[in-house]
Amino acid sequence: MLTALYVPANRPDRFAKAVAAGPDVVVFDLEDAVPVDDKVDARGWAVAWIAANASGPVEVRVNAPGTPWIEDDLAAVAAVPSIRIRLPKVESAADVHAVLDQVPTAKITALIESPLGLERAFEIASARGVVAVALGEADLTSSLGVDGPEGLAWARGRLVSASRAAGLGAPMMSVFPHVNDLDGLRQTCLEGRALGFVGRTAIHPRQLSTIVECFTPTATQIADAEALLAAVDKADVALGGVIVLPDGRMVDPAMLGRARELTTLMQEIESRQPQP
Repeated sequence: MLTALYVPANRPDRFAKAVAAGPDVVVFDLEDAVPVDDKVDARGWAVAWIAANASGPVEVRVNAPGTPWIEDDLAAVAAVPSIRIRLPKVESAADVHAVLDQVPTAKITALIESPLGLERAFEIASARGVVAVALGEADLTSSLGVDGPEGLAWARGRLVSASRAAGLGAPMMSVFPHVNDLDGLRQTCLEGRALGFVGRTAIHPRQLSTIVECFTPTATQIADAEALLAAVDKADVALGGVIVLPDGRMVDPAMLGRARELTTLMQEIESRQPQP
């Protein structure tokens, strides 16, 4: 999964457009994008539309634990089979378990947005029901008192490590808020890719193609990965030993994981492309 697209739940006129934009998952936002006076209507519109129309993966970002709206949010989304919940401001596994007490079958993307949540990243990523973790970088930047991507580098690395350690795979990056700055989006996507992220959440459809471009393995990467896998298979050293590739690189079985991951990701991307 490379792309997720937020759509404000108080804008039902945008729901079908968000799906048509082609993200891997559409996130119906009941939290930050929705004014207090619109919370009730937004909740009803989102749940009704998902129940009647959604044929692909969707998530609902509910309001944060401890807010006046979370209980009603969970009661509403509980009526949707196999619902995916994007839970903001998670600071412990207990926050996740409290949601599962009300929606036992939910699959949860836990958003880590505070220093305490960051310190407990592995605990949260390992919690029952969690299928992904992500950073809420706007809140986290403020809480940490840091500036720019340099200040978030450690937090991003921490999240990648926690996600991998919990067996969730590579996480997706947080949103890039400047919807007209595609060069900036591209630069930060490549920075995230170097840190181990795969994919990114968007706040506008125009961001999707840039995100896909940045996180799709290059032709050179795929060729190198396939050559490595073929050479290891031919030499029969998958369980141990070292071989030297024609370009002089020494290869051992420890290098196979990344090569397999790249080829698998490319197969998944190709499988989602429209067939002629």
